Amino acid sequence: MYARRLQSPHANAFALIIALAFGLNAGSAQAQANPPGEWRGINGDGTSQRYSPLDQINAANAANLKVAWEWNGANAPVDSGGATLPRNLPIYARGRLITTAGPKRTVVAIDPATGKTLWTFQEPETFRREYSMRASHGKGVAYAEINGRGVVYIVTAAFFLHALDAETGKPLAGFGGAVPLQGFPANGSVDMIPDLIKGWEPWEKRNEKYDPNIGIPIEIGYITNSSPPIVVNGVIIVGNSAEQGYNQTRVENVPGDILAYDARTGALKWKFNVLPRPGEFGHETWENDAWRWTGDISSWAPLSADAQRGLVYIPTNGATMDFYGGFRPGDNLFSTSLIALDVQTGERKWHYQLVKHDIWNYDTPVAPIVMDVMVGGQRVPGVFQATKQAFVYSFNRETGAPIWPMVNTPVPQSKVPGEKLAAMQPFPTKPLPFDLQGRNESHLIDYTPELKARVLDYAIKNDLFSPFFNPPVERGNPEGKTKFTYCPADVGGVNITGPPAADPTTGIIYITSVSGCGNRLLIPGAERDPTINRPTGKTIVDWTPGRGTAAPTTIDGLSIWKGPYGRIVAIDLNTGNHLWTIPNGEAAAETRNHPLLRGLNVPDPGRQNHAAMMVTSTLLFATGQTSDGQAQLFAIDKKSGKRVAAVPTPAKGEYGIMTYMHQGKQYIVLPIDGGYTALALP
Repeated sequence: MYARRLQSPHANAFALIIALAFGLNAGSAQAQANPPGEWRGINGDGTSQRYSPLDQINAANAANLKVAWEWNGANAPVDSGGATLPRNLPIYARGRLITTAGPKRTVVAIDPATGKTLWTFQEPETFRREYSMRASHGKGVAYAEINGRGVVYIVTAAFFLHALDAETGKPLAGFGGAVPLQGFPANGSVDMIPDLIKGWEPWEKRNEKYDPNIGIPIEIGYITNSSPPIVVNGVIIVGNSAEQGYNQTRVENVPGDILAYDARTGALKWKFNVLPRPGEFGHETWENDAWRWTGDISSWAPLSADAQRGLVYIPTNGATMDFYGGFRPGDNLFSTSLIALDVQTGERKWHYQLVKHDIWNYDTPVAPIVMDVMVGGQRVPGVFQATKQAFVYSFNRETGAPIWPMVNTPVPQSKVPGEKLAAMQPFPTKPLPFDLQGRNESHLIDYTPELKARVLDYAIKNDLFSPFFNPPVERGNPEGKTKFTYCPADVGGVNITGPPAADPTTGIIYITSVSGCGNRLLIPGAERDPTINRPTGKTIVDWTPGRGTAAPTTIDGLSIWKGPYGRIVAIDLNTGNHLWTIPNGEAAAETRNHPLLRGLNVPDPGRQNHAAMMVTSTLLFATGQTSDGQAQLFAIDKKSGKRVAAVPTPAKGEYGIMTYMHQGKQYIVLPIDGGYTALALP
C-alpha cells in the first residue's frame, strides 16, 4: 500500500522505504483509501487497519500532547440521551468530524478545530428503537462521495437507513423515500425490514399488514443494528444485530441476512441469506427444520472490504441462542464464520466457519483486517480475523485458502440432554494463540514454591481448571457441577471493546486481549423466561443460560492466575510469529504492592481490560491506566513494544482511537464516557 502513503505529505520516509522493499505496489490496493490526513471510516478505511500515515506526532514529541478540545454529548442541541455511545468513533472527511450520540443515535457534525457542534440529525422515536437492546452500540457512521458531494449513511437501532448531506445534515434528495410515520423526513430514508423479511416463511405465513412502527412482530423475531454500514464501489452493505443470545429464552428469531443498497438511490441490490434455505449452499448443516423459524447469525461487528477485487468480508454471530443449541442440530452455517461476498451481486465467493455449532458465544466480534503480507517471498492478499477464542485466522482474501494450515482438533463433548456438539473445531497452526486458552496448572502463579502449592490446592478444591472449548452443563447434572468454566470467556480474548490495529508497511498486527474465564449454568428455559421483558419468539427453549456458582479466583485478593490480565501482542503476519507481548497499562498499586508479592520480582500483570488502539507511521497508540489509576494515552515503539510516552487524559479512552490532519495540525481523538477528547501538540 505504498501508493496510499505517497499521497500524504506527512508520510514517514523510512516507513515508505520499508513498504517499497516489502513489495506492496499500487496494484495491491485493498479498499477505499483515505485522502491525505483523513479518516473516513470508524476503522480508518475499508481495510479496518486503524492505520494512518500521519507523522507530525512522533516519538520525539508525543509526550507534549495536550487536550485541544472536548465534546460532550449532553451538550448536543437535540435529545441525545445525555451521552455519546460508549463504543463510537468519529470519521473525518472534508473538514468535518461526524459521529453519533446517545441511544437515539443522533448524527452529529463537529468542528475539528474547536469541538463545536455544527449540525445534528435525529430519527423520530418508534417502538422498534425503544425495544432495541443494541441502541447504545452504534459505533458511528459511514461515508461516501456521490457526484462530488459528501454523503453520510447511518443505520439506526430501529433498522432504518438514512442518507444525509455531509455539509448540512439534511436528508439526501433522491435517496430512498418517505417512511409513513410521523416526523420522518420526506426523503433520504429506507425502512430495511420489508427487504429483510420478504420471502421469509414465518412472516409470509402470518398474512398480515406490515406496521413500520413495530417492524417484525416480536413473537417471530427482532432485528436491530450495532455497527455502521460500509460503502464499497457505490454499494452500501448493511449488517445487523439481534437480541443478545445470553438473554434469549425462546427459539424463534429472524435470520440476520445481509442487505445491500445502491449508494445513490437507496434501491435494494441484493440480499444474502446467512441461514441457507433449501437448495442453497450450507443448508445441509441444519439437520432439522430449525432453518424455518430460528435465526440470528447477524453481522453485528463492522465489515471490511477489498474495493479492487469487489469483495466485502462479513464476520458473523452465532445462531439463536448462546450456550444451548439442541433445537438446531448440525454445524449451522453461516454462524460464527467469515464470509466473502461479491459487492455487486451478493454472491458468496468463499467462507470459513470459525466455530461449528457455536454455543460459547464465540461470535466474531471485530472487523477482519485486510492487508497484504509477504509469505515465503510471495505477496499474499490477506484477510485476518482476530477472535474471542484468542486465535487469529489468516486467509488469502481472494480465494479463502488459509495462509497457514488449519487442523481439525477434537474438543470436549456435551452431556446436556438434547445437545450435540461438533466433534472437532478448526485450530490455526499459525499464528499461535495470543492469549490463554482453557485453564491448567501451568497458568497458576508460581513465584515461590509455597505460593504455587497454595494456589494449586485452592484451584483443585474449587474446580477452577477447565479445557479449551469446555461444554456447558445443566443444573442437576449427574456430576453435581454448579457451573461450567470456559476460557476465554465470551468477553474475549478479543472483543468489540478493543479492536486490533495493523501496520500495512510492515505486515504487523497489534492485538489487545483479556485473560478471563466465564461461569455459566444451564437452567430450564421455563424458569428464566418470566424474568425477560418482552422476550422474542414464542417457544420456550429446554435450557437457557443462567449464572453459575463459582469460587473466587483469588487468594487474599491476589489473582491465582499469571498475567498479563490484559495484554497487547505484536504478531508478524508475514511469518505468523509473535514479536512481543506487553501488559495493558499498569496494575493497580494494591496489586503491585500485594503482601504476597513483597520482595519478589514479579512482572506487572497490567489491567484486565482492552486497550483502544491505533497505528501511525511512527507509533502504536494505546489507552490504559498507570498504577495510580490515572487514565493515559500511551505512545509505544512498534518494533520493541517499549513505551516512549504517557499522556494523561481526562478519562480512559474506550473502543478506538482516530487521527486526522486539519489546517496543518494533527489531532488524536479518544472516545470517553460522555464524549470525546481531542489531543494535539501545543
